[in-house]
Amino acid sequence: MAPQAAIGEGRAPGRAHTLFHEGELAVQRRAGVDRVAAKVGRNILPFVPPEYGEFLSRQPFVIVASRDGCGRVWASPLVGGVGFARALDDRRVLLTGAPTPGDPLEDALVRSQARIGVLAIEFDSRLRIRLNGMAQRTADGILLTVEEAFGNCPKFIQRRLPTEALPRQGTPAHRAAEALDSGQAALARRADTFFIVSAHPERGADASHRGGQPGFVEVSDDGRRLIFPDYSGNRMFQTLGNLTVDPRAGLLFLDWDTGTALQLTGDAQIVWDQDAVRSRPGAERLVEFEIAAVHEFERAMPARWSLIEPSRLNPPGNR
Repeated sequence: MAPQAAIGEGRAPGRAHTLFHEGELAVQRRAGVDRVAAKVGRNILPFVPPEYGEFLSRQPFVIVASRDGCGRVWASPLVGGVGFARALDDRRVLLTGAPTPGDPLEDALVRSQARIGVLAIEFDSRLRIRLNGMAQRTADGILLTVEEAFGNCPKFIQRRLPTEALPRQGTPAHRAAEALDSGQAALARRADTFFIVSAHPERGADASHRGGQPGFVEVSDDGRRLIFPDYSGNRMFQTLGNLTVDPRAGLLFLDWDTGTALQLTGDAQIVWDQDAVRSRPGAERLVEFEIAAVHEFERAMPARWSLIEPSRLNPPGNR
């Protein structure tokens, strides 16, 4: 059964105030979808259903949201091959992959109880689930005690398949900077997919997916600012709700041909101005992202992925 279709009623009706924090509620009200969000939010579960465990076991990598020791938010790819992620029971998930040396996730896991968010996405079937909770480093890998588990719809997911293993190397080459160089900016501008992570002071971190036509992410000439549209989603607004409370966020771009991972951290701001929004077809809002730091890891992904089919829901390019 598809993950997003398998979720039952995780919370009792009429208790939206326990489902969502103040930032999520504020965005839901401003967008006029608070009643819809309350219904959808009943699908958030405090445990891992068996079908989620089966889904996890098929994934060769996941995206992890975390905070480093300075409180900055980062999105990290965690790669381990099919079977590296598995549910031990209905509350605990084990990720046996290790962060790339130098990845900010290493810093986050130094704490005995780190709050992380995990996104598992299967590009071939366009299915995805999100798991949020407390994590700790163990001898076997990263042990996540799940507090929230839920699925998302297949909107804006481009169908991809791994088609070729990339040559193995030692520790991936790592570059750090405070802005994007021309090559990194080009990667962001041609992307049809990226990942965004955010965090709430009490609820913890969350990882999410964004997709669109190549060019839906705009990059300033100085490489210090990105702007991208916010399309219609699940109406719960976990990401924008977190940003309303704490603007710190992280972005991750993957080069599907070379395996390069481009990680950005900085501050994000929601743009509600309708004149600006109307210039981006399909956008309901915009998000501006100011870069504070950049990490680039070559060959962070061990395989080349080929585009099979873009999402038919992708809005057309900017006017």
